[in-house]
Amino acid sequence: MSGRPNSGYYDRNHRQSAALIRARRPYLFKNVVLGTSITAFTLAVYAYTLNVVGQDEFEDVKVPEKK
Repeated sequence: MSGRPNSGYYDRNHRQSAALIRARRPYLFKNVVLGTSITAFTLAVYAYTLNVVGQDEFEDVKVPEKK
């Protein structure tokens, strides 16, 4: 026993209660859309960066000779 009183949102098996599921329901669609948008933006920036860096020739970079 943890000594902490029950919060009312989770049962003793740490499952969500019906009240918590009802409270989260209005935000579910908006959260999924926002999460998908953030993920798509991140992947697009990553793909763009790899594409731009892959096109660079690095011919203007002088490499020092080993002595």
